Amino acid sequence: MPLQMKLRAITLDCLDPLALATFYQQATGLEPHPKSNADFAGLTCEDGLFIGFQRVDDYRPPRWPEQSIPQQCHLDFAVDDLDEAEARLLELGAGKPDHQPNDRWRVLTDPAGHPFCLVRG
Repeated sequence: MPLQMKLRAITLDCLDPLALATFYQQATGLEPHPKSNADFAGLTCEDGLFIGFQRVDDYRPPRWPEQSIPQQCHLDFAVDDLDEAEARLLELGAGKPDHQPNDRWRVLTDPAGHPFCLVRG
């Protein structure tokens, strides 16, 4: 019988936790955790999921799609309109790599270089 585990948190390494938390807060509308600080910041979801951002002094951003510095993980976000969501996220500071694997989803990068995907949902 498998363990009864529930995912409670996802944490991303970065140089500036507060800046990255602000980006994702503006992108998702999630609430900032009240104890966020320069070393560890977070956002809380209504369902209890916590997205954390931890300071790593020698952080090197992933290089997607090349693998000289692998992505290690990425987040997927469902959106109603890919074009609208992409435009807003680019305004907030996201990047868009030249390589896009297909037209069913969009790969963007957050301000710390982590790839994430937008999918129609």
